[in-house]
Amino acid sequence: MKNQSPIKRHPAIVSFSKDHHFALLLVWKIRQGIDNGVATERISKYVSYFFEEDLKKHFREEEALLYGELPVDDVLRKRAETDHQKISGLIKAVTENKNDTVLLHQLADAVEENTRFEERTLLNHLQQLIPSQKLERLADRVPVSSQALDDNWKDVFWEIPNNTI
Repeated sequence: MKNQSPIKRHPAIVSFSKDHHFALLLVWKIRQGIDNGVATERISKYVSYFFEEDLKKHFREEEALLYGELPVDDVLRKRAETDHQKISGLIKAVTENKNDTVLLHQLADAVEENTRFEERTLLNHLQQLIPSQKLERLADRVPVSSQALDDNWKDVFWEIPNNTI
């Protein structure tokens, strides 16, 4: 296994990395629910909730505040925007087909792939191309708290019940 050292993030875009952590938690929750035989409708409802309360805003902010600083024809920008469209389409499909495990797997894979791409490649690309003074205007951006989201969500299907341990 390749030893990867931590990626040095410009302080002004750390909040986007925090959002990415919560996106990976969403992936874990979806997979945990599926692996534990949780009804797909329960998982799908959480996915819709998470998208409306967190991911949609995150996508808008990335596209406006970060990608907008790149040329329209930038290959990495195009990939990220295409990923966002694909994920949004999958979430719409999951919302409309709440009992489709295949869609949930596809969504989890797409979110993980996009998040890893953005963390490992796109944010580094942005840090190299966007002048530091432009990045500084993002310093006050606050990520949505996944804990606050989960505090408002009562069906924690991803937790293993105590009586099954």
